[in-house]
Amino acid sequence: MRIVALSLLVLWTLTFAGCQSKAAKVKQLQDQYNAEYPAYAKDCLDPETAGSSDLLTGKKLTQEEIAALEARKKEREARCKPQADRLAQLQKEILAAQQ
Repeated sequence: MRIVALSLLVLWTLTFAGCQSKAAKVKQLQDQYNAEYPAYAKDCLDPETAGSSDLLTGKKLTQEEIAALEARKKEREARCKPQADRLAQLQKEILAAQQ
């Protein structure tokens, strides 16, 4: 009887410790994501919506303005892709850690 009780206690302790480390890993990943996202949003998301407001209001753009918007979009995508990929990887790791 003691062996069974001791075995259950050890099993419960190991399970509880595993849950604790799993929760700590999720928190660490979320903290890392929350630390990196504001810089990404400031550098990569705000400018994106600035140019689209002209299109939504129906403002006619010249070919030069359209070309400038496209060039800025390509430059921003190239500059922001590493950050976006890093944040996407963190999201995948968070989801995997929560499983």
